[in-house]
Amino acid sequence: MKRIKIDRSKCIGCLTCVSACLVSHDSADSRNRVVLSSDFKFSPIFCRNCDLPECVYTCMSGAMRKDSETGYVTYDKNKCASCYMCIMACPYGTLKEDKATQKEIMKCDMCTHNSDGPQCVAKCPMAAITLEEVK
Repeated sequence: MKRIKIDRSKCIGCLTCVSACLVSHDSADSRNRVVLSSDFKFSPIFCRNCDLPECVYTCMSGAMRKDSETGYVTYDKNKCASCYMCIMACPYGTLKEDKATQKEIMKCDMCTHNSDGPQCVAKCPMAAITLEEVK
């Protein structure tokens, strides 16, 4: 399984990863973000596709689920009840609501729709965001 890895020491806060996400999804909402930590380092925030995802366990509608083949946590907006339990349960604060309707959960989908993979990885000019095989 592949996961996004972030090297905070390389991140310059340029927001290219956020822009790449917006373009890749043709959306006004990014599925990632960059924050400034308390020690003044830029920190890109992405879904961690947890091994034991709290968002999946608290989702009452089945919209969030763990794909056993890829290991990714997937989201089906057609099943979503917009209860925000997944947002509240995520220990990393990676999930958020969409800005337009406030009914869809913005969650990294690893750009599974794109044959080139996650565009945040492909476009990061500092190679601070990489895709890494994990066991």
